[in-house]
Amino acid sequence: MRGLFLLLPALGLLMSAAPADAAPPRGAASCSGCHPRTATSGPVPSLNGQPADKIVADMAAFRSGERRSTVMTRIAKGFTDEETRAIADYFANGGNAPAQP
Repeated sequence: MRGLFLLLPALGLLMSAAPADAAPPRGAASCSGCHPRTATSGPVPSLNGQPADKIVADMAAFRSGERRSTVMTRIAKGFTDEETRAIADYFANGGNAPAQP
């Protein structure tokens, strides 16, 4: 039993070293409530494949009020710069796009 307690910290380190694509970063899954998985002609763009720097800049503009939106202004304020970057990198790398055959 004592060995199990000694292994728990090591397990935590291994889990934190998991690949970035193992799971979406915190908050990324909620984006799909409005942003479609693929490009559409609707008013809300897909985030998949968008450049990470563009997503980060857009979120910063929403957070500062430079870019106005009923919903995104409030959502952007809920994420730190690090969380925003992780979400941006996730979507820039394909995010939740449907798998290609």
